[in-house]
Amino acid sequence: MVSYFAGIFYLVRLFVYYKDTDDFENPKRDILREQYVFMLRRLWNIITVPAFVIMLTTGIIMIIINSALLQQSWFHLKLTFLLGLGGYHFWCWKKILQLKKINPQPLPIENIKLRQANEIATFILFAVVFTVILKWQTIENWWQLLVGFFGVVFVIMMTVKLVNKAKK
Repeated sequence: MVSYFAGIFYLVRLFVYYKDTDDFENPKRDILREQYVFMLRRLWNIITVPAFVIMLTTGIIMIIINSALLQQSWFHLKLTFLLGLGGYHFWCWKKILQLKKINPQPLPIENIKLRQANEIATFILFAVVFTVILKWQTIENWWQLLVGFFGVVFVIMMTVKLVNKAKK
């Protein structure tokens, strides 16, 4: 799990770095973009996807060994967050395919959106870890956790926006 999240965190950061080259002059821009695409492909193929497969396989084995987990409401919440992580994983894969096609052209997405997307895996990781640690309290105190979670999301997203404005 740690290797997977390390890969997914760095992967989206590489998208941001690629996008940051929009204002660079050639040949620097093309050289950096080529390097970032190379790094993205290696990170995806050598670290992120194998770690994802191992994480998925061990998760399925855990459910098979302890099928009573499927009757726990907190576990349903955890699985919901993991489905969100699967969607995020798919989005990252589509961006990698897009970059391979357009390299060395600009990535057609706003820089701020990439920077905000970079935080999504962090939010999912927090949600999964808190759900697993708190188990029943997650269900019993759902509204306090939800308010706190969205508060943290809001603060982080606003911080990203402020930092991005300060850079300009």
